[in-house]
Amino acid sequence: MDIPISRRHFFRSTAALSAAALTRSDSQAAAQSTRFGFTTYQWGQDWDIPKLISNCSQAKVWGVELRTSSKYAHGVELEIGPERRREVKKAFADSPVKLVGMACGERFDSPDPKALKSAIEASKGFLQLSHDVGSSGLRVFPNDFHKEVPREKTIEQIAGALREIGAVAASLGQQVRLESHGSAGDLVSIRAIMDQVGHPAVRVKLNSMSRDKEGKGFEANFNLVKGMLADTLHLHELNDPAFPYLEQMKLLVRSGWSGWQLLEASAKVPDRLQALKEQREIWDRLLADALKG
Repeated sequence: MDIPISRRHFFRSTAALSAAALTRSDSQAAAQSTRFGFTTYQWGQDWDIPKLISNCSQAKVWGVELRTSSKYAHGVELEIGPERRREVKKAFADSPVKLVGMACGERFDSPDPKALKSAIEASKGFLQLSHDVGSSGLRVFPNDFHKEVPREKTIEQIAGALREIGAVAASLGQQVRLESHGSAGDLVSIRAIMDQVGHPAVRVKLNSMSRDKEGKGFEANFNLVKGMLADTLHLHELNDPAFPYLEQMKLLVRSGWSGWQLLEASAKVPDRLQALKEQREIWDRLLADALKG
C-alpha cells in the first residue's frame, strides 16, 4: 500500500539530504585542499634527491620543501648551474613528489646596511633558483628585534626588504613566504610587518610555535594573519602536546585555506622514514577530526 507523503515532509527531507550532501562536499574539498608534506630540515639533511623522493613516496608524502644554505645532501644551492637546475626540476617532475618550496635562512633585521643588502640580494638569487628548479616559493625570516634599534624601525626595515624581493618574486611567478621566526616573528609583529608590505607576492608562513597561544590567545593570533597566509606552513612533531595542532587544523579548514602543511621534525629517532610515516598517520587523524567539526 502506498503511504502518502506530505509536501512539508517531502521538502524537509529533501533539504536535509541536500545539507548532508553539501557537508560531505565541503569536507571532501577541505581534505583535498590541505595536504601533508615534508621539509628537509632536519630529518632529510642527508638524503640526496633520489633518496628523498623514494622515502617520501614510501611515506605517502607528496610535497617537499628543500632547505638551502647548508651542507645538505640534496645540494640545491645558489652555486649550481643551469644544467643541474634542469636535472633537479626533471627529477621531481618525473616523480609523484612535488617540489613545493625552497627554504633559505636569509633575514632582514640586521642594523648593518651591508648585511641587509646581502640578505636581499641573496633572496633574489634564491627566488631565481626556486623558479629554475620548478618550485613555487621561498621561505625567508623576519628575524629579530635589537636593543639599540626601535622596534618600529626594524618592522619598517623588514617590510621594505620584503617589498623589494616581492617585486622580484612576482616577476618570476614565485611567492615569498615570511615565516613566523625569531623575536620579530610573533604573529602580532608579523601582522605589523605585513601591514607595511602591501605586496600580493609576500605571504605569511605559520611556524606552529607554542607562543602562538600567548596574548589574546591562539585563535585571535591566527585571525590576525589568516587572510595573509602563504600556501605552505611548518609543523613540528605532531604528538607534542605543547602546541594545539587540532585547533590549528580546524581553523585552517574553517578558513578555506589551501596548501601544504610541511613537517619540520628534529626529534632524534632510530628510523626517520618510519617516524615520517607515523607523523603522516597522526596528521591524517587530525584532519579527520577537524572535518568532524
